[in-house]
Amino acid sequence: MPGTVLLIAASPAGKGCLVDAASVLPVLAAVAPSVLSGTDTANVVELADPLQPQAVLTRLRAAATAPGPLTVFLTGQLQLDRRQRRPHLALARTTPATVRYTGFPWHWIREELRLRAPGSTTLLVDLHTDAETWQHLAGQPLTGGPGVALYGRVAPPPPRRAMAVPTYMKSLATILRSGHRPPLAQLHQQALTRSYGEDPDSARRDLVLAVEPRYRAGVPMPAPATAHGYAAAPAPAPAPAPMPASAPVPGPAPYLAAVPMPAAPPVTVPPVTVPPPVPTPTPTPAPADPHAEITAAVQSGRHAEAAVLAEQWERTALRTYGPGADEVVHWMEVRADLAMFAGDAELSCRIWLAVADARLTAGQPSDAPAVEAAVDRAHHQWGRIGDSARARELGPALADLRGRVPGRRQGALDDIRRNLSRLGTQVSP
Repeated sequence: MPGTVLLIAASPAGKGCLVDAASVLPVLAAVAPSVLSGTDTANVVELADPLQPQAVLTRLRAAATAPGPLTVFLTGQLQLDRRQRRPHLALARTTPATVRYTGFPWHWIREELRLRAPGSTTLLVDLHTDAETWQHLAGQPLTGGPGVALYGRVAPPPPRRAMAVPTYMKSLATILRSGHRPPLAQLHQQALTRSYGEDPDSARRDLVLAVEPRYRAGVPMPAPATAHGYAAAPAPAPAPAPMPASAPVPGPAPYLAAVPMPAAPPVTVPPVTVPPPVPTPTPTPAPADPHAEITAAVQSGRHAEAAVLAEQWERTALRTYGPGADEVVHWMEVRADLAMFAGDAELSCRIWLAVADARLTAGQPSDAPAVEAAVDRAHHQWGRIGDSARARELGPALADLRGRVPGRRQGALDDIRRNLSRLGTQVSP
């Protein structure tokens, strides 16, 4: 199966730029796509100094939904937004005062990659920071999500009036230009060794990232109850162990014809009751990770089957953990995305509204990334509902939720009100 490679190099224009991110793209572009991806063939998408967060989101989302392995090479600069203090990838128009609106939030990366099959996604980064962001990341390191391998380094700010060089990513590209792609951990270590050979001081300063997926494809996960059709089939009984070659082979005792043997008196042997053998229980294999099964169903167009699987896992999580648990909300989010993939904007909107309400009911703040993401996605799917009656039905609930969770988009609530007015529905201010 072909892989997908996304090359992103982003940094602000002007004096706020800390790293010459775009300088790495020619070196990466000289590597064969199959080597970048580690697959026989690969599609490569390049983003050089993007201007708009939505442009990056569109490319990342397309790459995340493509079948096959995904490898993201990300070079750039991280900054914190002043209001919520979340790390953002600074884009061409980003300034310290506009990070929240012109940068690309790091948590969007996790959001877009969370539905991919575990172990199929690799994130290689060479990131630089200002002093404030560096201190923040020292206590809250970056992650790519539970199923994503994250390798690279985060560097502190360069000396005043100096421009940092993405030596880690350039070293990575130089190694890959040989045409050989070593295992990921080995590739990472070789890149570090090469880059720190050029800049020994960086070895003492940098924050090195080497995070393997928390779960991988094929790792056993808890199965739903048997009532929902997920009982594991019993494993076949193990074959008997072969007898060692040195063991004596039993056979008849030797017959000594020359020695007369006296007749033995009869011996009465009491009956012996032998207990029946106790059967040895055979282990049952745990089912494979459900995300991979659902992803395969979506990629082959079996949307209804994928939705049924997600519903079964959500019911199992509900029985196991109770309403509002993270595990339950996770499967609600999976179902919302599956409805979107299937083209059912109304169902997707309904589920995202329920996700946002569940998170708020659980006490999460209205500006929490997961809450904002749920409302944003509900809003997006609402705008794609073709049936006016269905849109009128869901509009007031969305407007009420948008009043509590304004999100990052300016005028989002006004947009809902305008559309509801067009649909003939009045909404209280």
